[in-house]
Amino acid sequence: HAEKGRAGLVIAAPHGTSDAATDVIGRDLAKLSGFGLVVATGYSQVDAEGRRYEVNRPTEGVPGAAARLEVATAPARRVYETYRRRVIEAAQGPLRLYVEVHGNARAESAGRLEIATVGVSRDDAWRLKTLLELIRDARLPADGDAPRLDVWMEPIDSLWYTASAAKQSGLMGQTTLAMHIEMPRAARTTYREVYTTVLADFLIQSAALLLPAGR
Repeated sequence: HAEKGRAGLVIAAPHGTSDAATDVIGRDLAKLSGFGLVVATGYSQVDAEGRRYEVNRPTEGVPGAAARLEVATAPARRVYETYRRRVIEAAQGPLRLYVEVHGNARAESAGRLEIATVGVSRDDAWRLKTLLELIRDARLPADGDAPRLDVWMEPIDSLWYTASAAKQSGLMGQTTLAMHIEMPRAARTTYREVYTTVLADFLIQSAALLLPAGR
């Protein structure tokens, strides 16, 4: 599924089926932010071992397994090329800011949002991290039970989800400016609506910060 939005700005959910609710979150983020949208669904399992097409890179792998265990295959490359073409079409020209939305069930990452980046300086990473923390605190009700998820931002924080494979052989490695957002289960289920609002506000302001007029 692909939709056009603001030229050059694209939100994508490459694992829209296997990363639960990221298809819905991607659509809602695009609607709220005006970004273009690409959602890939149905590539959740290709064999009995639980491998899936990675979609955003030309490989197959088991969710949660090390990137070095992924295998490049001809079918995986066809899936990737189709996905890449959809992203380029949604961008309507040069891809200026590319954002991927992912989900994980890792217990150690349950209390945080992890954002891997491409083309973001340390200074801009500090600004982005502070911006997201401020939006989170402003959007979450003071008397509510929504968790205040920590924000880990590359390159100033050392992440578990670094998107290394996508940077090496996938679309993130072919873009000048990108963010790879890993959301824990709480932000995709019980508190999905509030965190979708938080992220939409963050993406709108991030685009203005990273891509000022004339830059």
